[in-house]
Amino acid sequence: MRKTKTKILSAAQMHKERKKLRAKGRKLVFTNGCFDILHAGHVNYLAFARNQGNALVVGLNSDSSVRKIKGKLRPLVPQQDRAHVLAALEAVDYVVIFNEPEPAKLISKIIPDVLVKGEDWAHYVSGRDVVEKHGGKVVLAPMVPGRSTTNVIEKIKKQVIAGK
Repeated sequence: MRKTKTKILSAAQMHKERKKLRAKGRKLVFTNGCFDILHAGHVNYLAFARNQGNALVVGLNSDSSVRKIKGKLRPLVPQQDRAHVLAALEAVDYVVIFNEPEPAKLISKIIPDVLVKGEDWAHYVSGRDVVEKHGGKVVLAPMVPGRSTTNVIEKIKKQVIAGK
């Protein structure tokens, strides 16, 4: 397995890597998220995404973009740590950190063949228009009921309050 640092690329590096993958006829899958506290739901989701093609790139929200989305108390885990944890997963081939709240700019740069989002995002998938315009497809991933970072945080808060 490659070292995790070699899986963490800039948007420009990923663009170059995308060209190499395309030349080899490989299907690139893209998904994104905050991945603040990694849990079983994330692992299942990423495995599902990876199975949609030959290589999976995970767009990871930067610390500043997580704060814009989740509030000033998040993320709990810094972006470099989150990137290394994701890169250590077998399902993940590349990680690209991006600063915007939504990945549309990054998607426009790398133009994946498949864009995967959780089924809870069926109402809106950022970057759908770009992917479909270039002949790609959007796939909605099934969610693991009761598994979310928010649920993990709430459980921790309840246990701290209860003194456990």
